[in-house]
Parts: sequence; C-alpha cells; structure tokens
Amino acid sequence: MLRNRDDADELVQDCLVRALGRLPTPSSDLAVRPWLFTILHNLSVSRWRTLRRRGRSVDAATIDLPIPPPQEWSLAARDMMQGLRDLPDEQRQVLLLVGVEGLEYREAAAVLGLPIGTVMSRLSRGRDALRARMEGRERPALRRVK
Repeated sequence: MLRNRDDADELVQDCLVRALGRLPTPSSDLAVRPWLFTILHNLSVSRWRTLRRRGRSVDAATIDLPIPPPQEWSLAARDMMQGLRDLPDEQRQVLLLVGVEGLEYREAAAVLGLPIGTVMSRLSRGRDALRARMEGRERPALRRVK
C-alpha cells in the first residue's frame, strides 16, 4: 500500500510505539507477530483514510515532479506535427500506418498496394527526416532538376 520508503518507516515506528505502550502481559497467550501486524494494518488504514479525507501536503520546493512541465512537450509536439506535414505524402502515409496505427510492414504494403521493400525504404527515409528535424539537423532541401 505504501510506495514511499519514508512513509513506510514512519508507519513501522508508530506501530512499535503503539505496541510498546500496550504490551501484553507475559501470562497472556497472545501471539506477538499477528498482534503487531494487526496494529500495523489498523494504523495503515487510519492513515489512508485521513489522507483521503484531507489530502496530502507536500513542500513545493522538495517535490520531484513525475512529468516534465507541459511547455517543452507542447513545443516538441508542434514541431513533430509540422515535421509530419512537411514530409512527402508517400513517407508520411507509411510512417503513420506503421508508427501510429501499428500495422506490420506487409500489412502497410497491402494497404498501399506497394512492395514491402518500398514500404521499408519510405519508412526509413521518413523516420530519418523526422528525426533530423526534431534534433535540429535538417538536411537542406534538394531542388529538382528537369
């Protein structure tokens, strides 16, 4: 139930404090281990209910965010979408079918009516171009000579 090591240590310490305050008499037939686990369980449930009711307070300076701030992600997502739009149609189609839709190469080839080697080639070129754009090392556009 507890994922934080410090919370677990605190729970065990509170359990021991409570147990030492209510030690059974030596003449009682109480099994100590199950008794301690019962105290531990009851304390854990009480803490969970308290946290659920009141919420958990944390110091904003010491919290480690599990996800990065959304600003960088939204910029990267915008750049990726623009990179997808800038790809040639042939590469974009294959990249979306394989990368987004999860089709296998032969399935994408059947959908597009292309040989599997062509699908693999277009996918490789599309990935390379998108990766280069995202890393800021785009290749200069070649001009067509007629």
